[in-house]
Amino acid sequence: MSEKRTKFVKLAEARVNRAIQDIRLIGNLSNRSAYEYDEEDVKKIFRALQKATDAARQKFGSGDGSRDSEFSLND
Repeated sequence: MSEKRTKFVKLAEARVNRAIQDIRLIGNLSNRSAYEYDEEDVKKIFRALQKATDAARQKFGSGDGSRDSEFSLND
């Protein structure tokens, strides 16, 4: 594997896994016994997340590859 590819894989896996963990933590905010929020708050959160992922996808081009597991480029 080239040095550029190795660096890309290492950084992509670390960053995507960190983003997945942070999204799971956002999900923890749904606990109504610990937090107070309304539907508009939820819409704003997911609109912002969608906008950010759409912008990132545009930088790469389009495609689909959603999975609910740990991210790895080597699978």
